[in-house]
Amino acid sequence: MKRISVLGSTGSIGVSTLDVIRAHRDQFVVTALTAGRNINLMKQQIEQFQPRLAAVVDEAHASKLRRLLGPATTTDILYGPDGYRETVASADVDMVVSAIAGAAGLIPTLNAIEAGKDIALANKETLVMAGDLVLRKAAEMGVKVIPVDSEHSAIFQCLQGHRKQDVRRIILTASGGPFLHASEEERSRVTPAQALRHPTWSMGKKITIDSATMMNKGLEVIEAGWLFGLPGRAIDVLIHPQSIVHSLVEYRDGSVIAQMGMPDMKIPIAYALSYPNRLVREENTLDLRKVGNLAFLDCDPIRFTALRLAYAAAKTGGTMPAVLNGANEMAVMAFIEEKIRFDRIVSVVDEVLSRHRVQANPCIDAILEADRWARQEAGKIIEGIKN
Repeated sequence: MKRISVLGSTGSIGVSTLDVIRAHRDQFVVTALTAGRNINLMKQQIEQFQPRLAAVVDEAHASKLRRLLGPATTTDILYGPDGYRETVASADVDMVVSAIAGAAGLIPTLNAIEAGKDIALANKETLVMAGDLVLRKAAEMGVKVIPVDSEHSAIFQCLQGHRKQDVRRIILTASGGPFLHASEEERSRVTPAQALRHPTWSMGKKITIDSATMMNKGLEVIEAGWLFGLPGRAIDVLIHPQSIVHSLVEYRDGSVIAQMGMPDMKIPIAYALSYPNRLVREENTLDLRKVGNLAFLDCDPIRFTALRLAYAAAKTGGTMPAVLNGANEMAVMAFIEEKIRFDRIVSVVDEVLSRHRVQANPCIDAILEADRWARQEAGKIIEGIKN
């Protein structure tokens, strides 16, 4: 029985993780849950899974959650950074699912690694911001970091049984989002509601907007570089609108191995939870006869500026990827709140990057300071924009 702690249990990945666990209670038990402010859903999850620990963002939300659960609950309700740390460091946790959205997931994930817990990593920002530090700590602690992102899970699966030195390149696929063929003028008029209608995936708000700008794929390029120890020149991106081929590995003899499946996050989640085994799942299986044609298109770096910025940030290294991520999070939120146009998101990020003085080989405090600075600078730029 594998004992699981879920960081970000009320988000899209967290909910899907609990769906997988619910269907396989003979193999997994939930020992801890964390969330931010969605205490109504957290209450339901606690009642269903009866974890020993749960943590929320602050004392006020913890007090409200305790009142909602009533005195009969056996779950210890914690809060804040100390509460999150306890949920991942507890002795009765075997694996931590890192599913908190954005930069907020970095420190709890690092805490889990420092406590010697295996990681099912859905929070790509952890490696984007601090890949070197995180993976060195994981190696030091003997911790497995298993990717949950569909693309990185696909690469991870395609590499099984093969030698790293035989890899020529990896190819990440991208749907292209809902505005793949939109003109510049059309993209300038995109509304948050339109951008949140992803053509193939059901995801959280932030990652859905990132998919529309292609920043999500840029962040995935950086994450892939750390996960698989490859330089940017060995990581390519292809547009694949059907989202059936999740990624590919090309070997030096010309062989290409692809991982395929329906666009359903429960598939890579199930693999990460059960690795090196596979769970029996009957739902949402792939029928290629119904899929029809599979298309692959070049990813134009001029049209998709976000991807170009991410490659450049990865090449520069140091604090630059953390700045890329922090500025992007601010710009995406500003768009969702209708403070800036859709086509301004990436330009805000570009401007912040141009202002940054890179620090090489940063410690965790320097990374967090770069993130804080990037958000501050992005906020200034956003305030000066007149839509």
